[in-house]
Amino acid sequence: KQHTDRITEAAVINQAKHIHKDGNILFVDIWVSPSEYPGQKIFLATTSDITQRIETEQQLSHASKMATLGQMASGVAHELNQPLTVIKTLSSFLMKMLKDTDTGNHTETLYEVSEKINNNVDRAAKIINHMREFARKSEIRSEPVQVNEVLEKATEMFSQQLRVRGIEVHWDIENDLPKIMADADRLEQVFINLLVNARDAIEERVNLKEHQKGPKGITLKTRSNRKSVTIEVSDTGIGMDENIAGKVFEPFFTTKEVGQGTGLGLSISYGIVKDFGGDIQTVKQREPGACFRITFPKQDKP
Repeated sequence: KQHTDRITEAAVINQAKHIHKDGNILFVDIWVSPSEYPGQKIFLATTSDITQRIETEQQLSHASKMATLGQMASGVAHELNQPLTVIKTLSSFLMKMLKDTDTGNHTETLYEVSEKINNNVDRAAKIINHMREFARKSEIRSEPVQVNEVLEKATEMFSQQLRVRGIEVHWDIENDLPKIMADADRLEQVFINLLVNARDAIEERVNLKEHQKGPKGITLKTRSNRKSVTIEVSDTGIGMDENIAGKVFEPFFTTKEVGQGTGLGLSISYGIVKDFGGDIQTVKQREPGACFRITFPKQDKP
């Protein structure tokens, strides 16, 4: 709907895009309240220019992405090394087979080797493209998004890092989950931030309590009801007390050692979730570890 239509239906319109008379794009928040003017009822609209705030938030969000990419560098190198090693081995094998003058006897084997090479090239390219998409600076936009797909895409990037650390990912996904209005790239950033925190919390627990054996796992859960879609990311990490839980979404707050975290991940995630009308909070659970719950309103129309 256009903003002019929404004025009669909404009390607040956040981040409405306007075009200034000089052609530049600006963003405003609009507060709408019914009022009366002599002889007729009217809607009184008050606007506030938030362009500078939005630009600053985008810069912080992009900085957080770059910090996350830095932390993921070693894992990505490992991810790429695996398909490249397969490609190198198979291509060497193929070269040896081609030296055989009687290649007709190896037609089927040659096809299988070529297919594996092709598949692993695609796998390496997919990893690189995913990193490139994640690193790019996102513009503000909102469209129907399938949360399960975004969650799976974010986890795929981290799968190898978690696997080499012995961390299992448990899926508790509701099939045919209703769509929400959001931006898939920015939502993926939220999920990756939560996965990074879960990974680090599990590593911290293992390092501090080596004598205590326990599961190393992350559980990803999605559910929906008549009005909303809920995502939960829980871990078996070190956990947090009430004091820390009350501060985790504050900018630059971190429990990590100097140089190991920016303190921006969760605060930026909080802002992204709020931008799309959602809510994120910590949830107490019986088992050791931490749990983050994100709730979004369902998309009104398909």
